[in-house]
Amino acid sequence: MITKTADELHSLVKQILLAAGADEQNAEEVAHHLVLSNLSGVDTHGIWPMPIYVAGIQADEIFPAAKPSILQETATSALVTGNWTFGHVGAKYAMELAISKAKTQNVAVVGMVQLHHIGRLGHYVEMAAAENMVGMVWAGGYGEVTPATVPYGGRRRVLHTNPISVGLPAGEESTMMFDWATTALSGVKVDNAYNRGEQLPPNSIVDKDGVPTTNPDDFFAGGGHLPFGAHKGYTLMMAAEYLGRIFTGADSYVEAGRAGAIMLHQGVTMMAIKADLFQPFAEYAERADEMERRVRAVPPAPGFDEVLAPGDLEARTREQRRREGIPIAEDIWQSLTEAAATVGVEIA
Repeated sequence: MITKTADELHSLVKQILLAAGADEQNAEEVAHHLVLSNLSGVDTHGIWPMPIYVAGIQADEIFPAAKPSILQETATSALVTGNWTFGHVGAKYAMELAISKAKTQNVAVVGMVQLHHIGRLGHYVEMAAAENMVGMVWAGGYGEVTPATVPYGGRRRVLHTNPISVGLPAGEESTMMFDWATTALSGVKVDNAYNRGEQLPPNSIVDKDGVPTTNPDDFFAGGGHLPFGAHKGYTLMMAAEYLGRIFTGADSYVEAGRAGAIMLHQGVTMMAIKADLFQPFAEYAERADEMERRVRAVPPAPGFDEVLAPGDLEARTREQRRREGIPIAEDIWQSLTEAAATVGVEIA
């Protein structure tokens, strides 16, 4: 395991992105997002995909200096094109736009098309919560060309990991936030288990015949992800597909050859809602704080040390890793080193 400070990692990631062709602003925004993900303990969306981004730039599938723009707009909504730049850049722009509109209109919805991997969805709902707003993100469309998930009760891939995230502000307490794939495991965790020769938890994937398995080899031999929570997770997965791909009209903005197959049909819907829409914010915040404290005060069940509110673990991990540094697995560091070398950056 290798340990780096957040500043060290940020500087390195930005250096690689600049060398790969990103402009200053895009490199800064992507580096900030990735390192914050690592700080938060969401290592699957930290520096892990950097080699994929570098390869995407080299294949002319990511336009590293492009900027997002608005395709259509009303007072309370907008459809944004990412113009095939880094998804983090486009998604940040879209949430900032939603927040700006919600400040004057109370509620705003912004859709995104023509975008790449947007990283940790929780980042964007935390942006809304920091402005005393409820934030939501729904993403879908990854499985239109490259399906990876079987529907509940099925044996053939038709969907993908379709992540969702919701963030709700509080007063003195931390933001109540959740961010997860609607599959039992994220795709990165399956990849890592496969590369490391590890087994997966039960009921997370099936083989090509639809039989549950813990062997990641079966996934890559025609198997697929399972939705989390059986039919309930499957329903949320479908909702993310509707709100992500179908609602935004992402299929109408496909440009073959401009992105990897998995990203061509991706669509994202972001929502920002003022938390004081129905009551003064002070009253809302007091009740939100009380709810979090009430949950944490519940005695832990056997096998648990305490009860946490959603978002607590990420907040604690950020504090710990700012003090102690960010741990990075050897294989992830090696992949980053190799990707950096392709753009002339040497990692000592």
